[in-house]
Order: sequence, then structure tokens, then C-alpha cells
Amino acid sequence: MQLVHGLHFNNLRGDIYGGLTAAVVALPLALAMGVSSGAGPIAGIYGAIFVGLFAALFGGTPAQVSGPTGPMTVVMAAIFTQYTAMFPDRPEYGATLAFTVVIMGGLLQIVFGVLKLGRFINLIPHPVVSGFMSGIGVIIILLQLGPLFGHATQPGPMASLNALPGILAAPVGAALMMGGLALLIVYLLPQKINRIVPSPLMALIVGTLVLFFWQGGEISRVVVDGSTRFMMGDVSVLGDIPTGIPSPMWPVLELDLLVEMLKSALILAALGSIDSLLTSLVADNVTHSYHESNRELIGQGIGNTLAGLFGGLPGAGATMRTVVNVRAGGLTPISGALHALVLLAIVLGAGVVASYIPHALLAGILVKVGTDIIDWDYLKRLKHAPKGGVAIMFVVLIMTVFVDLVTAVAIGMIMASFLFMQRMVDLQINSINTLTGPQEGSNLSEQESAILAEAGGRILLFQVSGPMSFGAAKGTARRLARFDAYDDLIIDLSEVPQIDYTSSRAVDDMLHSAWDSGREAFIVGCRPQVANMLKKQGITARFSEDELNMSRLDILKTALAHIQARQST
Repeated sequence: MQLVHGLHFNNLRGDIYGGLTAAVVALPLALAMGVSSGAGPIAGIYGAIFVGLFAALFGGTPAQVSGPTGPMTVVMAAIFTQYTAMFPDRPEYGATLAFTVVIMGGLLQIVFGVLKLGRFINLIPHPVVSGFMSGIGVIIILLQLGPLFGHATQPGPMASLNALPGILAAPVGAALMMGGLALLIVYLLPQKINRIVPSPLMALIVGTLVLFFWQGGEISRVVVDGSTRFMMGDVSVLGDIPTGIPSPMWPVLELDLLVEMLKSALILAALGSIDSLLTSLVADNVTHSYHESNRELIGQGIGNTLAGLFGGLPGAGATMRTVVNVRAGGLTPISGALHALVLLAIVLGAGVVASYIPHALLAGILVKVGTDIIDWDYLKRLKHAPKGGVAIMFVVLIMTVFVDLVTAVAIGMIMASFLFMQRMVDLQINSINTLTGPQEGSNLSEQESAILAEAGGRILLFQVSGPMSFGAAKGTARRLARFDAYDDLIIDLSEVPQIDYTSSRAVDDMLHSAWDSGREAFIVGCRPQVANMLKKQGITARFSEDELNMSRLDILKTALAHIQARQST
């Protein structure tokens, strides 16, 4: 097996340009997501470096670029706020707990890959993914409303909505101008310029320069509600940003919080896996290749484990950065690794420059990220989409925003499973064929049709097709209950490959219902797996081996003989 999946040097020029371009796009996004998470802008950069480098080296999607993403940042913000709030006197200890959760999440992703769980990504239906991603987009937008108007970031979407009237009533004019400038650039920058300088980087450069020359470039330190903020005039800026390679933050465990930490880690691991593998599918479509899901999970897990160890945000495969990388020519892990090394070089030398970046500017960039995450394509198709899928999408969206991510996905999957089950039940019941005489299009031979005709409707041939599941058991029995004018019942299971316990009891009920009303009843065509299940449940105990092995034609002849004997007496 190749040590680095997809590595070759035949596309070196394209990989170098792709890696450089992806780094340019990733820089403002990593800074913005670091600020949004509460862990600080440098945490976003460290996350992009460690996840980007090690996911490229050990992952299973050659052209993928990884780093902090919108969904992962939203979850990390909740985790960071939760654990730092538990220790108000020792916020650094709470932060260490939060990054320990990131390490645990990375280790869980490695376990997912080793257990080969990557294949299950294909089982998540699109309405669940659509509602989840749209909900994440709404959360990102809501969380950025405060910084966009010059106020502090609220701890969650509900808090942002509650604070919105006060924020709108007292905006900070200079900050709002910075945020508005960012929005204008990221939404309206001409495509020709955007190809040369990505709009987020253009907004970062232009907005920071405008604020620097407008406010004189002097940064002051202000304490607001017990927390330190760096200001340039009336506008909040990033301020002091650490430079250099980070020192390890050794994990710590609180036994009283272990279950809660495992739950948080599982959320990160599950979300990071889904986010990455969905991006892998996008990369496959763009590059016309195939990724290795389980290897990708292991690579992402290694990256997230090391990111947590060095105080970086958790990450995943980033769709926008991956597409930018491929369009710029990147096709191998070289481009993803180079993108991380370029960001490392920036951290080592550009921390002073980044301190002048205003929070409102980053908020405007993230609002664009939020709107890009929303699944507008599905929303445009709502009129023509199946109503069940639309209902699932909106339930997942609302629960993602107002409850939590795991509950939203779990309920979406349960709803989708029930919807799928109902469709399968309908198909199974509709596949039942009830014959009391010759019927055009049936699979009966001429001799079998002749016997049914001779019986004059007194034989009911009840044919079941496909697997019999517990969902269709009662519907199958109800279907038989509609018929009363017959003397002999033949249950034809020749096209049933398997049967479960509940369905076997339904067969038993149908047989005894016929016997209790003085009719004859037979089973024909049992395949070995079906016959074994019926035998274990004692359902075929009344039949001899010869009767169970009789063909459908012989059973029809036997039933006709019974009817003729009754008529003669």
C-alpha cells in the first residue's frame, strides 16, 4: 500500500500553484474561524496547519485541502464556551479541557477509520445533509451579527437572536462600515479579479488598510466586562497574536466530566467525518477519481489529534479550499501539504501585521461563508421535492440551529428511516398478487390457470414477492382479510428470499385463520432460508415434508381435489 495515497511528482507545477492559492484562501478564513470559536485567531491558523498537513499526508483524498470549517467551528465554539465557563477562575484550564476534547475527537476518527465505518457516509440521505448544512450556515450568520455591528460575539444562536434588538439599536458606526466593506467585496468582487486575488483575502487587505490609515494605526488595550479587547479608534481588532511554533498543550481529564467530554468528542468526530467525506465526494466529482473513505478518516483523525495537542481548531475537508486547489491545478497531496507549510511560514513572520485586522471585517467574511454553506440548490427545488424529504430537511435545520447538531442528525436519520421503511412496506404490499382465477400477466402456467378456472374462484392463490419484513406483516394479513369467498388458501412464497420473525408470525396467523374457519391452507415454494425460519417457529409443523416439497401445480391439484370432494358430498 502506498505510504502517501495518490502521491506522484508528474503534476508538480500544478500542485505548487494549487497549494499557494489554497493557502491564500485559507488565511482569512482560518483567522475568522479562530476568532469565531473563542479560542483566538492563532488557533484557527494552527488548526489549518496541523489538520491540513497531516490529513494531506495520511488521508485518502489526494486533492483535498483540510482545515477549520464552518460546521466544525460552530461545534468548537460551543465546546470552548462550555468548558471555559465551568472554570471562570481558571479559563486556561477550561481551554485545555476543550483542546483535550479535540484530541479525543481525533482519536475517535482514527478508530472510525480502523473499523472501516467510512462506507456508511453513503447511507445519510440528502435531506438530512441539506438541513444540517443549512442550519450550520444560519448559525454562522447569527453568531457574526454582533461583531458585524461592533459588539461582542454571543455564545450561541439563541443568545444572538435575543441580543439582536440591542445590537441593532446601538451599532458602532466604524465597525459597521468595516463589515459592510467586507460584505461588498466578498459578494461583488468581479470574477476576473477574484481569480487572481480571492475575495476573502482582498477584503482582508483592503479593509485592514482602510482602518489603519483612517484611525491612525494606534492600537489601545481596553477592558470590557472583565475581558481585554484591542481597539483601533472605535473598532475592535485582533491585537496581540502569538508567533512561532506552538508548545504542546498536554491533555487533561476530569473524571467528573469524562462522560460529557466523550460526548463532545463524539460530536466532533462524527461531524468531522461527515464533513470530510462529503468534501471527498465533491473532490471525486471534480477530479474524476475515487477516494479511500477509511484512510481519509485516519488522516483527518491524525490531523485533529495533533491540532488539539498544539492548541489548534479541529478541522475537516474544506470544500471551497479543495475546489480552489483543484481549479488552480492541485491534484496530489503535495498541494494540501504545501498549503499548510505556507500558512506556517506566515505565522512565523506575519503576526504583527495580522494584529491590525478588525473583527467586523472577519465577521463580514464569515457571513459569506455562512451563506455559501446553506443549500440553496435544494431550497430552490422545494416545490418539486418529495414532501417527506422537505419535512426532514426543515426539521433538521431547525433542530440544528435551536437544539444541537447530534440530536438534529439523529432525528433526521430516524425520520428518513421511517420514511424509507414506509416506502418499502408499500412496495411489498403492492407486490402481493391474489388470484382466484386465470389472470393476464400472471406467472402461472397454462395448466395452473386451467385449474384455477375449473375451481370457479374457490381457490385463493396468495403470492408474495420480495423480502417479507416486519413493517409489511400486518399489511399482508389485512390484504388477505379482504377475501372471504374461497375454500382453499395457497400461500405462495416462491419469490420471497427471506422472512423475519414478525412476518413469520403473520404467515402463521393467515394459516390458522383459514383452518379455524374450516378451510384448507397450504404453503408452497419456500426457499431454504425461509423454510428454516418457519420451521424454527413451528409454523410448518402441521405439514409433512412431502407437502412442503410439493410444487405449486401439485398443490393446486390437491386443492382442486378437496373442493371437488366437498362438492360431491
